[in-house]
Amino acid sequence: MFTGSMVALVTPMHVDGSVDYPALERLVEFHIENQTDAIVSVGTSGESATLTHKENLDVIKQTLTFASGRLPVIAGTGSNSTAEAIDMTALAHEAGADAALLVVPYYNKPEQAGLFLHFQAIAKAVAIPQILYNVPGRTMRNMDNDTSIKLAAISNIIGIKDATGDMAAGKDLIERSPDDFFVWSGDDGTTLELMKLGGKGCISVTANVAPLSMHQMCQAALNGDFDRADSINATLDPLHNDLFIEASPIPAKYAVSRLGLMGPTMRLPLTELDESHYAAVEQAMQHAGITLS
Repeated sequence: MFTGSMVALVTPMHVDGSVDYPALERLVEFHIENQTDAIVSVGTSGESATLTHKENLDVIKQTLTFASGRLPVIAGTGSNSTAEAIDMTALAHEAGADAALLVVPYYNKPEQAGLFLHFQAIAKAVAIPQILYNVPGRTMRNMDNDTSIKLAAISNIIGIKDATGDMAAGKDLIERSPDDFFVWSGDDGTTLELMKLGGKGCISVTANVAPLSMHQMCQAALNGDFDRADSINATLDPLHNDLFIEASPIPAKYAVSRLGLMGPTMRLPLTELDESHYAAVEQAMQHAGITLS
């Protein structure tokens, strides 16, 4: 089972918008060197919404190749079409992904019964371990804890990325979940708070920029050393905030570019970080002890 700091990896791009695979290899090596516990490929931070289906699969395959078994790779394969999600999950499974991350269907706003049947259908169709992803701020549909608990009974649904930031709901979900169903934070600013309640780590935007610190903070929390976890998290708090100063992953891509690992190019309709926000992101990086290139 996956625990600790799992990076929601950005997808590097050339100035013409094509995927920059040499930079992707540099990012994978950077995360291995800095003890990231797993990579999530082409999730929200990987701009899955503007990559073609072929590009999504190519990025997953290349990430697996670059990682070469040195850390797990979790493939973002969710969709608001159940049939499409099944197809993408099957292709990721065939490519060798260690698990799939499946977002609550967006835009069409299914009812709770529809959410259950959607995830049940994918789990039945593809034998890969599957992680649910609840992010109502993007999907406009919150998955109730009752629905998540029902889905937890399906053997290859292994946990949920909870990006609600709602600690009361998170506590309830953790307390009611079976022992083999893990809850991971998808909200960097409340990750440590959720881990104190029993969360098993995070799928993190901040880990793109400060992977070693996120790993160390999560490991301290998993070990019950909350004084150390609090101390590390205090250095990361400005990053947790300022990496969302514009729509994610815009600030994260700018920050990673300041590490010298890739360029800041975004795909439309997302645009590069406005210059007025450069100083805030850079100061947050420096507060975390990061040296800018």
